[in-house]
Amino acid sequence: MALIETAKVVVLVGGVGGAKLAHGLAQILPPENLTVIVNTGDDFWHYGLKICPDLDTVMYTLSGLVDKVNGWGVGGDTTRLLEALGRYGETPWFRLGDQDVATHLLRTNWIQAGERLTTITGKLNKALGVNCTVLPMTDATVSTMLDTVEQGELEFQPYFVRYRWQPTVKAIRYAGIEAATVSAEACAAILEADVIVIGPSNPWLSIAPILSVPGMRDLLVARDVPRVAVSPIVGGKAIKGPAAKLMAELGYTVSAETVVQVYGNAITGFVYDETDADLRIAGLDAVTFNTVMQSDADRASLARHILEWTLRKT
Repeated sequence: MALIETAKVVVLVGGVGGAKLAHGLAQILPPENLTVIVNTGDDFWHYGLKICPDLDTVMYTLSGLVDKVNGWGVGGDTTRLLEALGRYGETPWFRLGDQDVATHLLRTNWIQAGERLTTITGKLNKALGVNCTVLPMTDATVSTMLDTVEQGELEFQPYFVRYRWQPTVKAIRYAGIEAATVSAEACAAILEADVIVIGPSNPWLSIAPILSVPGMRDLLVARDVPRVAVSPIVGGKAIKGPAAKLMAELGYTVSAETVVQVYGNAITGFVYDETDADLRIAGLDAVTFNTVMQSDADRASLARHILEWTLRKT
């Protein structure tokens, strides 16, 4: 059996659940052996700032700065800037923490200076003491767009934040995906990986944008290594966010089994929660663990269980 400590691991994530698993992996792996590839389909421009919510959630989580109650943003941050905007008659719907704005300002300045998002992400993470590699899914601009019954087509952040993911979704598209490419850094990490993990992130809003980058799925499928997804659905419900609601609205059965069907040949193994132990996952290796991560110790434990199970035959 291959040793966890020597395994090179790539994890694909988005959102709070994915960030938690990335943090669990970071606790048990040498930093040089972990690469986190992050969804950027929810990136957007706001008040002239380039905001990358999933990249920032991963960075703040790995650096220990994250707000532990919300799972995103900087812990203890203030919102004086938003209060000042209110004086001018603005009604801000997206929370911009004062410390968080520093991240957005630097990213925006560097983008306007012509730097790649991959390079910028590396600089920001290094400055905050994150030693593993964190990469955006692409350097191109991709926007997750949701066609809703009540509001028509919405960009991700208005759907998710402004309307609190309540509109009924009819369809999803990833605008700009045709022009996106897999970066040299992401490609190299995948080609060197001993294990590829898909975090317990929303399959449509967090993982599908990554898998939709031209060449990404083919690159993953071509790797003859374990490719394991962790279910975000526990007991027929999402741990956090609209995954279960989206499943139903798009005509799927709300179940961990549906996640397997959606990922298809991108995965060779599946991890789902002990609550769903009565489910029988056909067609690939599957195992149940406690996948609900309520503490740092839970994160590390789940990460270790996944790698021990995944590497048992390698």
